[in-house]
Amino acid sequence: MEFVKTKLSGVVLVKPDVQEDFRGGYVETYNKKAYQGNGIAPEFVQDDMSFSTKHVLRGIHADQEIAKLVSCAYGRFYCVIVNCDESSPDFGKWESFNLSDRNRWQVYAPPKHGVAHLVMSDYTIFHYKQSGYYNPSNQKSYRFDDPRFKIWWPVKAPILSRRDEEGKYVD
Repeated sequence: MEFVKTKLSGVVLVKPDVQEDFRGGYVETYNKKAYQGNGIAPEFVQDDMSFSTKHVLRGIHADQEIAKLVSCAYGRFYCVIVNCDESSPDFGKWESFNLSDRNRWQVYAPPKHGVAHLVMSDYTIFHYKQSGYYNPSNQKSYRFDDPRFKIWWPVKAPILSRRDEEGKYVD
């Protein structure tokens, strides 16, 4: 497994070793000792998945207390992590990653970082581990096109949920 520091403090790209042969493939998706040794230390208590079709965009969703470990179980998506900590000098900075069921990459997003993903294949399964239980009162939603973030998206008119359509622009 390779752990790559990103330009965002605390955000880590994880590149697992993928083994493939004539039978199929194998990948280790989590190893507490290896992750903790590379700065990913929270105890994960909840796993979630979302299922979406091409050009659906989910997010930007940030949690004040929960860290997430994001991966693509099936398909391919464009993942964006945004620093949503308004007290941080890096507030509004973002980085993107192309996660897929072929590369099996994972992205670790610490608390106060927003996560968004845009589906690039016909169908995608988005998987994430959380360091805390979902609590709507700790959640913030930002619009994907918030002018302060200046995020580049590969699709100009994504399919959005009501929550994401109504996301508040950053004050």
